[in-house]
Amino acid sequence: MASPQDNAGREKAAPPSSRLARLAVAGGVVLVIAGGAVFYLASRKAPQPAPDDAITVTITGKTCDPNELTVPAGRRTFRIVNNSDRTVEWEILDGVMVVEERENIAPGFSSTLTARLDTGTFQITCGLLSNPRGTLTVTPSADAGNAARPALTAFIGPLAEYRVYLALESGALTSATADLAAAVRDGDLARARALYVPARALYRHIEPAAQRFVDLDAAISARADYLEKREADPAFTGFHRLEYGLFAQGDLAGLTPVAERLLADVTTLEERLGALQLPPERMADGARTLLTRWAGSIASEGEERYSGTDIDSLAATLAGAGKVIGLLQPLVAKADPALATETQAKLDAAVARIDGLRGPQGYARLGDVSREDRAAIAASLQALADATGKLNASIGLE
Repeated sequence: MASPQDNAGREKAAPPSSRLARLAVAGGVVLVIAGGAVFYLASRKAPQPAPDDAITVTITGKTCDPNELTVPAGRRTFRIVNNSDRTVEWEILDGVMVVEERENIAPGFSSTLTARLDTGTFQITCGLLSNPRGTLTVTPSADAGNAARPALTAFIGPLAEYRVYLALESGALTSATADLAAAVRDGDLARARALYVPARALYRHIEPAAQRFVDLDAAISARADYLEKREADPAFTGFHRLEYGLFAQGDLAGLTPVAERLLADVTTLEERLGALQLPPERMADGARTLLTRWAGSIASEGEERYSGTDIDSLAATLAGAGKVIGLLQPLVAKADPALATETQAKLDAAVARIDGLRGPQGYARLGDVSREDRAAIAASLQALADATGKLNASIGLE
């Protein structure tokens, strides 16, 4: 391989026409990359269409405006505007359970969220996880969606199989996290790095259901972006705190308590998932939420920012979403064969794009994936998310 000095010498010896040609090519590459960035930012900046009756909630530095909402029951659409200087999420919470959420809302951007709300009082998050929460009161309504829903017996098979899947995967997650914690405790940095990725993948498999537990999801999987002091925040725990120490700092100092807490949290998660009575509509909703989040993050900074293992993580998310889609497909195929075919085709296309980034040493690191490829992945994920978002309506769950 030529040294930088050799290359420099050849550059000086090259004729002017050759240098100009290379400069033109280099300039073209820069323009292509810049154009891709502009296209991505423009697509994010463009206002998302919202119905005329959408309820606007503006997130500021510390609160929501309004911070107390009252809406009638039924399907309601919210337009979330981020006027803070941080990337934020907005959630509707019922105790420790997430009813609906939108993540990765960048400063100056907006996002829309549609949720089917039952009568009751809920909390709303307002930006950073440490910010005070607001209140959402849902009042009785004549148009609350009283249309007959399919009998629950129609979903016994998919729900039962999904519960078995969650039990097996959460049990495997607990075991993998125990191994990871042991490597951290033993001071084995190389082994801890090697065990991080498979343990993280197991959480991704069950995340469509696990993300409903807002307390555990924040402890296990919250990014530093959502915390006031970022990586220095005491609430920065879980997988991303370990990832930061293992890969960004390359140091195990102080990570043993983090790993032990993560093990305790995933053990609790396993117990909660075992007792969870998951409404059938939450299967597709959970998968759609994650796919939408990935579509927004993969083209920019990604999710696994310290290790660069986003493609590994995304492959695991697609496996978890694919499980949900596969369980619902027999019902969807009877009700809407075209949608069943469309959803499967878009799942296959998304998986194929990710598989194309796998080599002999595993998946490519996100930093090695071109901007164009990342934009294409984002588009395929959003297409899959959109198709997944139609599943519930097709089988009478909306």
